[in-house]
Amino acid sequence: MAAQLRAIRRRIRTVQSTAKITRAQELIASSRIIRAQQRVRDARPYDRELTRAVTAVVSRSADVDHPLTRPSPDPRRSAVLILTSDRGFAGGYNAVVLREAQGLEAMLEGRGVTPVPFVSGRKGIAWHSFRDLHVAGQWSGFSETPSHANAAAITAALLEAFAAPAGNGGVDEIYLVYNEFVSMLTQRPVARRLLPLEIEETTEQPPTGPLPIFEFEPSAQEVLDALLPWYVESRIFQALLDAAAAEIAARRRAMQSATDNANELIDSLTLEANKARQAEITQEIAEIVGGANALAESVAGSRG
Repeated sequence: MAAQLRAIRRRIRTVQSTAKITRAQELIASSRIIRAQQRVRDARPYDRELTRAVTAVVSRSADVDHPLTRPSPDPRRSAVLILTSDRGFAGGYNAVVLREAQGLEAMLEGRGVTPVPFVSGRKGIAWHSFRDLHVAGQWSGFSETPSHANAAAITAALLEAFAAPAGNGGVDEIYLVYNEFVSMLTQRPVARRLLPLEIEETTEQPPTGPLPIFEFEPSAQEVLDALLPWYVESRIFQALLDAAAAEIAARRRAMQSATDNANELIDSLTLEANKARQAEITQEIAEIVGGANALAESVAGSRG
């Protein structure tokens, strides 16, 4: 009985230590999520205005023919940029985005297109390495705090692959897979085509108001040549910021759940320890009473 009680108390101390760690991780994530959300909000005006500028150039050009907007008639290879985290303790964050990427790759293979993975984040890199899957490009070390330089490096590698012929190791399409931050409790996996850009003709008024009228010097085509790489980089940077906020929110929720589970387990083990202690005390009392009775009988027998 005493050995069982010691084992329960030892387990309680172990769970308490775990609860302290998960609680600390939860507090760290809580302090970082506000900053991550603010970075997402701060980047949106630039992204919105750049999109308006590109839309205005395209709408004012009679004939748009740019490599980044020209779809391949017979795509053979597609780049898939997968954004994962550098650290764990984020629940199913990475599993969800990798599962979404697998679904996209299966869809591409069903069309006869070879997916070419580009991976950001140590967890995604390790996942592909463990399965001996070739990765065309990989980046890590900034999943929680991405910068424009990180987005520029990824964009340069993807545009280089997009500019090369598919027969020489290039790609015909670029897809982006990541977790989009919706709220503190919701992170949504997203898979969308990044390149070639889709141009849609419409007569509806843009939701942000009338498009500005530009005069192009020297030409609209050269302005488009300069704007489109920035536009692609902006989309990737916005996705990196969204993924960072989603990662921190997922980690906070996972650590909060782990702390709650640890506290429930501590309560259960404490109750079990109290029962074991009570049984031990009852046994000790029974032994004392039994010993006293035996002694009394022995004394009475000797007097008789």
